[in-house]
Amino acid sequence: MSKVPEMFGSMVFNDKKMQERLPKSTYKALKRTVQNGEPLDLSVANVVANAMKDWAVEMGCTHYTHWFQPMTGVTAEKHDSFICPDGDQVIMEFSGKELIKGEPDASSFPSGGIRATFEARGYTTWDPTSPAFIRDTTLYIPTAFCSYTGEVLDKKTPLLRSMERLSSEAVKVLQLLGKENVTRVTTTVGPEQEYFLIDKKMYDQRPDLIYTGRTLFGAKAPKGQELADHYFGSIKTRVAAYMKELDEELWKLGVLAKTKHNEVAPSQHELAPIFSTSNIATDHNELCMEIMKKVAERHGLVCLLHEKPFAGVNGSGKHNNWSISTNTGENLLDPGKNPEDNLQFQLFLAAIVKAVDEYQDLLRITVASAGNDHRLGANEAPPAIISMYLGDDLGALVESVIEGKEYRSHAKAKMETGVDVLPDFRKDTSDRNRTSPFAFTGNKFEFRALGSSLNIACPNYMLNTMVAEELSQFYDVLKDAEDVEAAVRALVKDTFTAHRRIIFNGDNYTDEWVEEAAKRGLCNYKSLPEAMAHYIDQKNIDLFVRNGIVSEAEIRARYEIELEHYAKQLNIEALTMLEMAKKSITPAVITFVKELAETVSLKKSVSSSISTAAEESLLESLSEQLEAFAGKTAELESAVAEADKNSGDVLAAATYFREKVFTKMEELRAVGDSMETETSAKIWPYPSYGEMLFGV
Repeated sequence: MSKVPEMFGSMVFNDKKMQERLPKSTYKALKRTVQNGEPLDLSVANVVANAMKDWAVEMGCTHYTHWFQPMTGVTAEKHDSFICPDGDQVIMEFSGKELIKGEPDASSFPSGGIRATFEARGYTTWDPTSPAFIRDTTLYIPTAFCSYTGEVLDKKTPLLRSMERLSSEAVKVLQLLGKENVTRVTTTVGPEQEYFLIDKKMYDQRPDLIYTGRTLFGAKAPKGQELADHYFGSIKTRVAAYMKELDEELWKLGVLAKTKHNEVAPSQHELAPIFSTSNIATDHNELCMEIMKKVAERHGLVCLLHEKPFAGVNGSGKHNNWSISTNTGENLLDPGKNPEDNLQFQLFLAAIVKAVDEYQDLLRITVASAGNDHRLGANEAPPAIISMYLGDDLGALVESVIEGKEYRSHAKAKMETGVDVLPDFRKDTSDRNRTSPFAFTGNKFEFRALGSSLNIACPNYMLNTMVAEELSQFYDVLKDAEDVEAAVRALVKDTFTAHRRIIFNGDNYTDEWVEEAAKRGLCNYKSLPEAMAHYIDQKNIDLFVRNGIVSEAEIRARYEIELEHYAKQLNIEALTMLEMAKKSITPAVITFVKELAETVSLKKSVSSSISTAAEESLLESLSEQLEAFAGKTAELESAVAEADKNSGDVLAAATYFREKVFTKMEELRAVGDSMETETSAKIWPYPSYGEMLFGV
């Protein structure tokens, strides 16, 4: 298939294939389930399963798998073949029961104490809203995952529930406003994915990258991103070949890969898709990350999705472009030409402003991770302080509503280039703010604080849930109003007035903003343990329980899982660092020091008049640093050993690793990186930053 339209979706059991292969009655029943949330009958599932199997076998498949998203941070799959015994032969079969329900062993997946290790049974169940697809010779069926006793153990189920909840509340509000033809509202997402590519031969020599995804040692290269020459620069031949194959593989799987370019840091790149529904966008982003890694292998490369694989250059994020649309095709976040007269837009904007202000802690929590802690607040990604950017135009609109003053939106100004041969064009009504964590960008909000490896289901189900909660409250205020328009205007004004503190249109990187945010009472949680401590605040538990997203027990389980994962991740980093320090770096520096000492002795043995000042100076410097390095290694080893004392309290354990172990890791790294700059490259045991960042 040389043409993209022929290639696109060729490995997906999509709507076109369903229309071709399913009886009309079955197709219509399935579409009612997907579009309207109607229950699915087993008889429908049986017909769909058989059609799926026939198509998959024709495409060369021998197996199927229920593909799900447990709380591990990666996807999971168990492959079963289609074969069924038929005398001394086999036939290929796949039933509706097998399509609907799978039984992976759930004992080894994180459950936060909900299930004991010996209680192994868990269930996966088919998600018909996300189409099945083929990878290699296996039919992949997107599914949700729960325990034997019904507790949610995955990231997809809360997302699906939140989408239904938001739809329900948004429809009620819209019908109050006269939109009787709106029966369903959908959230859409377009996640921009940043990543690094390095040569696999160099990756294989770095145990820190292999075990942790980031470099634990590494002195800065002479050149980094200072010249801004890599950003949007010409794509190298090897990388271009990788990107071409990546696009093709994603297009086959129905992923709307649209944009590709070089990012700010050397060897850093970005892929951006066209938006899809939140559920499909989540599945596609998980697929995207997996395919990125697979394709990289075929090009002798490794794709790094850690948020901060290299110190001193930009890390990688994932911008979550989120919006709300109706079944009639209306974008509810489109202000239109005259937003001052668009009460519907103002009402939904007010709901989002209120949600972000009241649940700013949850938005910070949902992007918290050991990797993302290196970025947030580090003057490269948006800071750890959650705020909203509306831009000059909408910012002025909000102020006019609060102050009760007349407002007229600024028409799109004409951009005159001053060159006759270049066309003039209309520019947007406001600039973009790359420092804001939650920025309005025309007809959507861009949640910019996500880390590159994050499953986007979490921030999106939180966004959906908190906005659904505010819309529910708005409906209660408006439902009995005699004059709905007047009631909406009053509600919008009261909401903007009460929550204007969350709106900030300036530079989020400045010290002045940190001080101002504190005065406004905004949260500033700089690490995962500090943020996660508030996950189980009563208002947050009430939010999820009241909206039927997860139970209190499931919330507390997720709290345990995230904190435990964080502590384990830092423990792995610390142990890897100790191994590198003791087994490789220390012996390498000793070897070089020995060479220097022998050179000094040899020179002096030839003639006392030969200067050895250079060797002696370097010898003295490295000897002192080596002694300090050994001391810092011992201190880190001791700090790791002491961590067991906090093992009974997940928050205390995570906090200890952040405040004690991580601090010792940073101290050890500082000495190690300094020694790298003075040790012969032939003796230093690991590829340098320069080799890795500029070696592709």
